[in-house]
Amino acid sequence: MKLDRILPFAKKLLENAITSGDAAVDATVGNGHDTLFLANLVGENGTVYGFDVQEDAIRTSTEKLNQHGLANRVTVFHAGHEQLARLIPANHHGKVKAAIFNLGYLPGSDKSIVTKPETTISAIDQLLEIMVPEGIIILVIYHGHAEGAIERDALLRYCQEIDQKKAHVLQYRFMNQQNNPPFIVAIEKR
Repeated sequence: MKLDRILPFAKKLLENAITSGDAAVDATVGNGHDTLFLANLVGENGTVYGFDVQEDAIRTSTEKLNQHGLANRVTVFHAGHEQLARLIPANHHGKVKAAIFNLGYLPGSDKSIVTKPETTISAIDQLLEIMVPEGIIILVIYHGHAEGAIERDALLRYCQEIDQKKAHVLQYRFMNQQNNPPFIVAIEKR
């Protein structure tokens, strides 16, 4: 297959946005895969800020970072991503280069704990304020469950209404696959 699948495409976008020494955000730490990926991208002089409401996610991702010797590059907050502007230190406001959200629920965990459109939209608004111009926000939208479909619809409405003078918005999805495959919405701040 020549077309990038969803997660490799998200990683390419992150690789294009982040260089060594940058600041980045993992808005949904989950199992720590993106947190680890971002920690490698920002290098030893960069910083990743991670957010998650689930203690299991914090523990799993912290263990993964420690195993790879990268915990010193990451600050993980046991908090929702809607608090990011308050929790990211002011000296990094205006310097965040990229952020990623994996929306839905934590695989292998309590499926009743899901991301919510109102907190996700709040976090996106905050990121658009504290990111550098051309900073990228990547939303990986998992919508194969009832709450995911609600969040998908709210986010698509919200993203379509973002003023094009404020940001460019891209949707990347496979349209003919079964079982509601995830898709990406990428927002590039202008």
